[in-house]
Amino acid sequence: MELFSLTIILFIFFISVFICLIFLHHPNSKPGFKCYPIVGTLPDFLLNRHRFLDWSTEALAKCPTNTSVFRRPGRVQGILTANPLNVEYMLKTNFENYPKGQRFINLLEDFLGKGIFNSDGELWKIQRKTASYEFNTKSLRNFVMENVRIELQTRLIPLFQSAAKSNRVLDLQEILERFAFDNICKLAFNVDPACLGGDGTAGAEFMKAFEEASNLSSGRFMYALPTLYLIKKFFNIGSEKRLKKSISTVHEFADKIIRHRLEERSEKKDEDLLSRFIGNSENSPEFLRDIVISFILAGRDTTSSALTWFFWILSSRPDIEDKILNELNQIRQKSGKLIGNNYNFDELREMQYLQASISEAMRLYPPVPVDTKACLEDDILPDGNFIRKDWFITYHTYAMGRMENIWGKDCYEYKPERWIENGFCKQETPFRFPVFHAGPRTCLGKDMAYIQMKSIAASVIERFRFQMLLEEGKCPQPLLSLTLRMKGGLSVRVEQRYY
Repeated sequence: MELFSLTIILFIFFISVFICLIFLHHPNSKPGFKCYPIVGTLPDFLLNRHRFLDWSTEALAKCPTNTSVFRRPGRVQGILTANPLNVEYMLKTNFENYPKGQRFINLLEDFLGKGIFNSDGELWKIQRKTASYEFNTKSLRNFVMENVRIELQTRLIPLFQSAAKSNRVLDLQEILERFAFDNICKLAFNVDPACLGGDGTAGAEFMKAFEEASNLSSGRFMYALPTLYLIKKFFNIGSEKRLKKSISTVHEFADKIIRHRLEERSEKKDEDLLSRFIGNSENSPEFLRDIVISFILAGRDTTSSALTWFFWILSSRPDIEDKILNELNQIRQKSGKLIGNNYNFDELREMQYLQASISEAMRLYPPVPVDTKACLEDDILPDGNFIRKDWFITYHTYAMGRMENIWGKDCYEYKPERWIENGFCKQETPFRFPVFHAGPRTCLGKDMAYIQMKSIAASVIERFRFQMLLEEGKCPQPLLSLTLRMKGGLSVRVEQRYY
């Protein structure tokens, strides 16, 4: 049966390729994505999906409005845009006309369920309102500060010190993901999986499964024929078989967290994010599980992605690193603290150049490189492009960081100074810099993310240097998943600074 189903899949694939070749020499002549009769953008998509981000960025850069229509067989049609006017329109001005949409929800439902990142309407509003209570408290900020301090002092710094002494090679991406995973679990669920320190066996198994589930779920968007994954899912073969197994491991871990919190419910008051959702008796265990998975995705994958790319860029820019060290030294001298003492909240706020450096890294390598909505009713975008009902519309954050008409001719250059104004890191409009989304769905954890990233970056930079084990001048290959990871990780050797 499995062999028969695989034969069908291969037959469909080769037929589609054959059709593409027939029409290969008859594309439209408009700038943007080449659109062929019948098959639309499929031929170029198949040739470039391994480098989708850069390919689509190049196409949008050629368009006068940085917006282009994208069509593939199977009723996959819509618009990709890197135009801030369109981003503001879809995320704020006409928000109600651009929900997540059923196609997006269906493709990710096996993994994310009905969590906050995969829901619309009242279901989304309820989760957003509940979470916003927790994120707007001063106690949360204090808890984040204390959490990060403990993780740094007892786990991350000792790990780097040990690696420096033994000359051991580390995967920096994996280390940062483990750090962020422990942190979000303690913050949101009051559970310490000890993935970075201690045994952490269950946490490590979960992380591997979570990573695979994320990659395979996002891979559904990249099929040549959009329904192909349904065939593989029905016969439980290939990537869909692996996805099912990974999701099972993720669900098992999330269910354990929920059972643990339910058992403690009578003993402890609401003291974390999950408790607020558990307090509503109408929320089913399955819904609670979706919430757990969504917040792990938000808390683990985004900050670790941003810091991984930041440290990689910094390794080739000693001039920027020196400026960050100089800023940290000035803050140390002002407070009278020696290296080894953690920074408090006010000191983190003084790190304007460090914040600019992190923001600049996220401009070029945003943790969520693309985001997609659906169009409910026919509409005309601010740049004049028409969009039909039931089309998708994707705002391309990765491409926006590389558009000359947004950031200037030096848009490909890593330049933290572009963020500095009168000695402070300026607040860029979220529609030019939608790294934390914008409008009603703006990321609730933006401030918390900067606190974590600046705490980690400052503590690590003043103690260590990283030697990247990459060919000189070679860029790590971006891995397009639900977040922007590095394919194969980031291998480094750690060198300790001595003062």
